[in-house]
Amino acid sequence: MKFEIDKGILKATDKCRKNFSCLDGDKGCMCEIEDHFNNSIYFIKPLDYGICDYRMSFGYSYICNCPTRKEIYKRYNA
Repeated sequence: MKFEIDKGILKATDKCRKNFSCLDGDKGCMCEIEDHFNNSIYFIKPLDYGICDYRMSFGYSYICNCPTRKEIYKRYNA
C-alpha cells in the first residue's frame, strides 16, 4: 500500500536519508511506533541503530521527529 502525504509535510522532511522509501508502503524501513502522547510525541522501537536524523534518544527510549513518519501513523495507523 502506497502512502499519500501532503507536499508541505514532505517538504518539511528535508533530512530524509532513505529517499522516502516509506511512501512506497515498505514498512521494513519504518521504526515501529510503540506509543504516543497527544499525537505529537511518538516513542519508537528503532529498526537498527544506524544514522537517522529524526531519531532522538530519550532516556532508555527513542522519539521520532520525522514529519512524514508521524503523518503516516496519524493517517494510516501504520
